[in-house]
Amino acid sequence: MPASLLIPIGLVFVVAYAVRAEEPPAEWVDPDTHHRVVRLSIEPGSESLYFHYNAYSADGRKLVFTNRDRILAVDVATRAVEEIARGRVIETGRKTNEVFFTRDNAVWATDLNTHAARQVVPLPPGRRVTCVNADQTLLAGTVYASDPTGATTRPATRPITPQRQRMFPGKTELTKEQETSAMKEDRLSRGLTNPRSMALFTINTGSGELKTFGYAYAWLNHLQFSPTDPALLMFCHEGTWHEVDRIWTIRTDGTGLRLMHQRSMDMEIAGHEFWGHDGRWIWYDLQTPRSQVFWIAGVNVETGGRRRYPLERDWWSVHFNVSPDGKLFAGDGGDPGQVAFAKDGQWINLFRPNADGTLDRERLVNMAKHNYRLEPNVTFTPDSKWVVFRSNLFGASHVFAVEVERAK
Repeated sequence: MPASLLIPIGLVFVVAYAVRAEEPPAEWVDPDTHHRVVRLSIEPGSESLYFHYNAYSADGRKLVFTNRDRILAVDVATRAVEEIARGRVIETGRKTNEVFFTRDNAVWATDLNTHAARQVVPLPPGRRVTCVNADQTLLAGTVYASDPTGATTRPATRPITPQRQRMFPGKTELTKEQETSAMKEDRLSRGLTNPRSMALFTINTGSGELKTFGYAYAWLNHLQFSPTDPALLMFCHEGTWHEVDRIWTIRTDGTGLRLMHQRSMDMEIAGHEFWGHDGRWIWYDLQTPRSQVFWIAGVNVETGGRRRYPLERDWWSVHFNVSPDGKLFAGDGGDPGQVAFAKDGQWINLFRPNADGTLDRERLVNMAKHNYRLEPNVTFTPDSKWVVFRSNLFGASHVFAVEVERAK
């Protein structure tokens, strides 16, 4: 071997790390989509919030994101970043410019502009808060608990069906992606065979009063308060989506339990639900059946009216979101191992609804180099001009925003 090719192994590792740790550009125009992308975070390891949590200040100026236990905020206009607090972030308030978080067995709130901090309420043992209501008077979460009145009947134990038989009937050989998906669903399905009793709870931010309600032998998850009705809570029955009726709403006094989407065929799935900003619509990923026919679907919580926008396979996304003005949808795409098994699905997408119930799709960012073990979790900025997402396109995770309008 020529001497010029004899590179010490340690140096190889250093060079490789340096390449991986290279700082992403501050901004660029995606050559495949011609949309401008900007980096909002400064430090590697930064991540935007999960797609359905409110991450924007009430005045619309700042976006909250995290870097491990650090809660940071970026001014969307100037891109100035500052540390706000340390703890586990919940979400931002819709009434005041505060971000809510947990630390030292209590819920705290810090003003995003003044940095003034206050302890809201201590947390009872075993309780984990996951959302804040529209007027910031209630916190909510789930807890393992049995109904003290004995009103909830324990379901009969259900048989375990190998998910590969349900998901891919008649197939004797599966692709690597299909086999991985079936194994994941097997783990989720086993959780439905003998579920523990869970309940929802709220804590009053003024008095500290704790209320527990909505008892069920089910895995309760994905709590989201209505953005406009302080007493309306959405949650889901988690598990294998094609075996559960997932999306529910309930009043915070425990009344008005409603199933928002009833499955109508074998292997139908509905999930990754989220509120529209007007509080009238709940939107979700619908497949009729799973992995074959794709929709962005919505139900009006006031009238019961329904909408379905068809999607091509490569348009499907792990998560969707809707703009504050309700005129646009965004999706974060998916790799070939996701439920759509898309061959060309790794894009941040923009969708414009048409009067005839169809969608026009526009690609915003090429995500071919993104590892989808980190979900991008798209959200719109309050002015609907940018789509925010997190990505490891350049190695470490960062928070980015892509402009809805094409670069000139």
